[in-house]
Amino acid sequence: MRRRLKIVLPAVVSMLLVASSAFAFGDFGDWGDAEDIETHGAGADDDLNTRATEGCPFISPDGKMLFFASNRGGLSGLDIWVTTRRSENDPWGEPVKLGAPINSPADDFCPTISRDGKTFFFVSTRDGHCGSTLNADIYTARFDSRLEVDSVTHLGCEVNSPWDEHSPFPATLPGEGPVLFYSSARPANGNDAPGDHDIYVSPMRGGTYRAGHALSGVNTTDNEGQPNVRRDGRELFFWSDREEGADIYSAARLSVTGEWGSPENLGPKVNSDDSETRPSLSWDGTTLYFGSTRSGQSDIYVTTR
Repeated sequence: MRRRLKIVLPAVVSMLLVASSAFAFGDFGDWGDAEDIETHGAGADDDLNTRATEGCPFISPDGKMLFFASNRGGLSGLDIWVTTRRSENDPWGEPVKLGAPINSPADDFCPTISRDGKTFFFVSTRDGHCGSTLNADIYTARFDSRLEVDSVTHLGCEVNSPWDEHSPFPATLPGEGPVLFYSSARPANGNDAPGDHDIYVSPMRGGTYRAGHALSGVNTTDNEGQPNVRRDGRELFFWSDREEGADIYSAARLSVTGEWGSPENLGPKVNSDDSETRPSLSWDGTTLYFGSTRSGQSDIYVTTR
């Protein structure tokens, strides 16, 4: 459904701050039928989706790199891979596994690249996690021109917790500055069931991400996770099992300081009777990459609007 805002008052600059999210950024249409990434658009290398698990995709801001997680073999169960293309009109190339120290003998997944194309975020179950019990924490690294790094940095135990953290998404929001969206299984409040995933956001202060707070208006007593935010900060995508199945949802808000509206299921053209996870939105807001098990195993799919 197209979202429009009827303006009946005089058009003044201050009104732009309360324009609807779709109107302010672009008049988007409905999402189209999801397609396997190997058949969508210009296509992809035949070895992008395999009989193994592929999921947790993340598209770079320039649209030329797609990072994802796969257990197709390597140092551990899950490793991080990348496929590239020359332009959006070219097919995705053969996937390449990132080297150490990003990939390790532990599970490494939820890859995310920042707007500058150099700061890399990911999740790992390697040693050094918060708490005494094995769990997934968020790490960062700095890429060089060859997508190589010398070291990785644990994001600390204000953002991370003794519970699992997943899908970091850094953003710089007008009026707020740098923030980090992510999901965590920590108890959000006294009534929250242990292990229930919720979406959190941590502000950056003095160059460091600080303790996060649960996102109001989006989280429920069911699982919500793997957030991805449109670059203007006014549209949020995530997965939830609130309808007895893992589906992708979106929520919008009138401004970056406003409250999120009621989340909406993206519907049957995107979601299926199987599981859909980790949505990743293109820089122009028109293409969504995600994982799905509709083919019998986890593969990467694409939808456009």
